[in-house]
Amino acid sequence: MTTSPPRSGLPVTLTVILFLILGLFLTLGGAWLAVLGGSYFYLFSGVVLLVTAVLLLKRWREALWLYAALVFITLAWSVWEAGFDFWALAPRGDVILPLGLWLLLPFVSRALLPASTLNRIPLAAGIVVGLGVYGFALTQDPQDIAGVLPSVTQQGGALTPADSAEAPAADWPAYGRTQFGNRYSPLAQVTPANVSKLKVAWVFQTHDLKTPNDPGEITDEVTPIKVRDTLYLCSPHQMVFALDAATGKQKWKFDPKIAYNPTFQHMTCRGVSYAETHEGDVTSDGTPAPTECAHRIFLPTNDGRLIALNADTGATCPSFGNNGSLDLSDGMPMHEAGFYEPTSPPIVTHKVVIISGAVTDNYSTHEPSGVTRAYDLYTGHLVWAFDAGNPNPNELPSATHHYVANSPNSWITSAYDAKLNLIYIPTGVATPDIWGGHRSADQERYASGILALNADTGEKVWFYQTVHHDLWDMDIPAQPSLVDIRQQDGSIVPALYAPAKTGNIFVLDRRNGHLIVPAPETPVPQGAAPGDHVSPTQPYSALTFRPKKNLTDADMWGGTMLDQMVCRIMFKKLRYEGPFTPPSEQGTLVFPGNLGMFEWGGLAVDPVRQVAFANPIAIPFVSTLIPRGPKNPAQPDPNAGPSGSESGVQPQYGTPYGVDLHAFLSPLGVPCKQPGWGYVAGIDLKTNTIKWMHRNGTVRDSSPLPLPFKVGIPSLGGPLTTAGGVAFLTSTADYYIRAYDVTTGKQLWQDRLPAGGQSTPMTYEANGRQFIVTADGGHGSFGTKLGDYIVAYALPDGTQP
Repeated sequence: MTTSPPRSGLPVTLTVILFLILGLFLTLGGAWLAVLGGSYFYLFSGVVLLVTAVLLLKRWREALWLYAALVFITLAWSVWEAGFDFWALAPRGDVILPLGLWLLLPFVSRALLPASTLNRIPLAAGIVVGLGVYGFALTQDPQDIAGVLPSVTQQGGALTPADSAEAPAADWPAYGRTQFGNRYSPLAQVTPANVSKLKVAWVFQTHDLKTPNDPGEITDEVTPIKVRDTLYLCSPHQMVFALDAATGKQKWKFDPKIAYNPTFQHMTCRGVSYAETHEGDVTSDGTPAPTECAHRIFLPTNDGRLIALNADTGATCPSFGNNGSLDLSDGMPMHEAGFYEPTSPPIVTHKVVIISGAVTDNYSTHEPSGVTRAYDLYTGHLVWAFDAGNPNPNELPSATHHYVANSPNSWITSAYDAKLNLIYIPTGVATPDIWGGHRSADQERYASGILALNADTGEKVWFYQTVHHDLWDMDIPAQPSLVDIRQQDGSIVPALYAPAKTGNIFVLDRRNGHLIVPAPETPVPQGAAPGDHVSPTQPYSALTFRPKKNLTDADMWGGTMLDQMVCRIMFKKLRYEGPFTPPSEQGTLVFPGNLGMFEWGGLAVDPVRQVAFANPIAIPFVSTLIPRGPKNPAQPDPNAGPSGSESGVQPQYGTPYGVDLHAFLSPLGVPCKQPGWGYVAGIDLKTNTIKWMHRNGTVRDSSPLPLPFKVGIPSLGGPLTTAGGVAFLTSTADYYIRAYDVTTGKQLWQDRLPAGGQSTPMTYEANGRQFIVTADGGHGSFGTKLGDYIVAYALPDGTQP
């Protein structure tokens, strides 16, 4: 006598309910996606789940057979769409395969009629094949580029860097070590062979933490500088600290007591600048330079001041400005605090200190000018100005003239070539960024490009525009890198490398602005919102990390199959025709996104090997224009302050539209574009080709479970490279400092940081030891853990290079 399986049971009932819920969701969502022109797979799988639920309810064995067919079809479809990229495959099968395993459990499968092991074989086979497919995909990475950067010998022998005389090998006296902006150190004590032995040498805490009056965009992005035996750095509230370079012990502290509130868009300080007085130096009016403050630190503050400090004592320099301070709102069309915020260290020459600054993005058509100004190094007297929105950009303010509102600004540090006496300014766009119908020809003339000025006079020498009529905030976000490149015939070309948010790296002759690497004008999507226009073409550099193809709904991702489907629906509803798709009321997918493929960290260039280390990122954004209406007035409240944010709804007062800007995320808060989202890459500067590129970073600190899956995550900050053949990078959304072999990009070492490391590390030598220093204070809007740490690493005493 045989016993029939039970006709009812809680596990089967719950399974039926689960299949019905999932099937309904996928059927309805899949139908919507199909109507939008997307994949039919979700509709198909939803129908199969519904039919499977009915068969389970009837206790028919065909439920297993049908589901087995779904498993095999899912695998075939997944590989067809995504290849053997594990992280692209994951959401396509992370619902279907686990449900298949559930159906194979005895308390489900034995409840079906007739009960037989043979009924489970097709589904079991599908699960086994699926595990095989995913297991094989784990061993592959179609996005990886394996290669090798050339050695010095292969590049034609060692080339003495043009900036080698600007800094002793043991020091790091400027933001990019020198004002060439290369983030390269000639120190070689740390090598690929011993870097794994690095240990924490000392830790310093600034005790400068977020307060209730701070904006969300509070960040610790400082790169310290080191001169002789002292390290100088600033904290988010622009406090300056002088530390003993060997021990990290505080020598002095200066607090500028800045005035701020939550409406400020930024609260950050990327660094300070250093200058020395030498015998025979004179002021701009020809008088001898003052003897006090022979060593001085220049500090920009977010409330619009430039402060000169005695580097030996931390006291202000009385002869500079008003007892050591300049009010940078002088000559501006408005004086309200928070609209003009210098966040990056200035350039110093033997005569002047040159400062630019950030203005509030996307708030209004009436904001401060983005003017760049040069002040006498010793007295603080205004020497020259370059106001990009003025028909005569060198016009100085007077009783009848102020700087032009909303001139294109420069919010990151410039580069400087002392031999050519040229300063290279990365420029942004006249804010509001996402609407350009109101901009004058003068406001467009020097926007979103590289501007070369005579450092003594401020007169333009050349300008190269990297984005025409910028409607995407695709400015030059990083300090350019200056490097002399040896050509095949042995000649030397003084080059400038400018990484752009678009992913392009523009390579120019820094003497005249002529292109070294071609950047042909290329047609781009048209059809701006009414009242605006789009440039018919944009320059596309041949050296680039921009996407090789436009995104499709097959590139959409999610934490599960379900939110991946939602991402596909969202993608299909947006306007997207590739890079430079104009902003729209429909909503435009912006990729590369507003965050850019390159941000303020820039490149790390080894001028001896003629190679560069980069950390590009890839996160799409959504830009939606919001027409004026009762809840979107055209003018601000007279008593309103700045917007206090760079994302979300931005007012763009004075234009026909506000704008909603945000990263393109799934309902679960993960990027809708499949990984990777962040990489490290090696560039041969002799051939201007990418030799290797690898995913970088894990989701350990950005996923519900602290799992170190190496999907490749975004980074905010820049790399450091050394003559020892080792590069260092923090800045990822997980809390690590990592070391890499410059030749191959292989990760050699990592260490856990106490907070987010959204900064650029630096290195120096003290008492015969090479230190690597990183600021780890987190980033408010990036979502990393906040802190107040300065961490120094070194090899243990006695370790041999």
